[in-house]
Amino acid sequence: MNMRRTLSHVTTAAALALTALPLQADDDCWSDTALNYRWGNTFAEPFNSPPGHPDQRQDITKNIVGLTYANGYKYGGNFISVELLTSDSHDPAYSDSGATSTGAQEAYALYRHTLDIGKVMNKNLGMGPIRGYGLTAGLDWNTKNDAYASKKQMLVFGPTLMLNVPGFLDISALLMEESNSPAGIDHRYEYKSHPMLGATWGIPIGQYLSFDGYANFIASKGEDEFGGETAPETDINAQLMMDISHFVHLSKKTLRMGIEYQYWKNKFGNRTTAVTDPEKGAAGPGATASTPMIRLEYHF
Repeated sequence: MNMRRTLSHVTTAAALALTALPLQADDDCWSDTALNYRWGNTFAEPFNSPPGHPDQRQDITKNIVGLTYANGYKYGGNFISVELLTSDSHDPAYSDSGATSTGAQEAYALYRHTLDIGKVMNKNLGMGPIRGYGLTAGLDWNTKNDAYASKKQMLVFGPTLMLNVPGFLDISALLMEESNSPAGIDHRYEYKSHPMLGATWGIPIGQYLSFDGYANFIASKGEDEFGGETAPETDINAQLMMDISHFVHLSKKTLRMGIEYQYWKNKFGNRTTAVTDPEKGAAGPGATASTPMIRLEYHF
């Protein structure tokens, strides 16, 4: 049985808010809702290799549709993301009788709230490169109908440092409490509490471009539910987006299109070593993914 856990932003649908939500410095009250679509054909999953080639990674095509909502209020901000991910047949769905000929489907939901300490105190705490300080809390939830049949639940909490840059750059140190109840396990399994150092950013480049992304460095979760040792994760996602609204006669920042790239080492805590390795938890080359994507967003 594999140790397949699912996407953890940031997916990305502004899965980019896997750590702190970017707070707006000038406007206390604001909101943004967006539909997004992304596509890539070199996704990878742990324990997934081409038949007869355990030393190779199986490339998987995924179509991902997401809905995001972000807002700011007097004391901070909220971020909500819901994504539906559909794989091709190289990441098959499972029924009671085993693997099917269709790709697996996954739903992933994420919520983050960041409390701006300076706004609560009604005091400007910024100094030099630091714009402010916050506390971030949130949760993740997912379900997927592959062989692992993930039912992830996760709570996160920790401080956030907001840097004084064009756009935003937020750095968070979060404690993660994760559990899962996959196929083959008759109870909900609690992983060891573990920290994550994460950054999210959105930097404007000129009038139409922006550089967005996140970088998460996640410590080991201890033993998995099957007795294997988990490994530290590196999950980096970067986007170069262009505002193309003016080309189709829409209001500014309504329609964005661009390219996205994700690098994810030891995905979901699985070790990127050959499945023939006697070490527990060896998940094969599919435990590291290198995935370019196209991305489209409509804001309303």
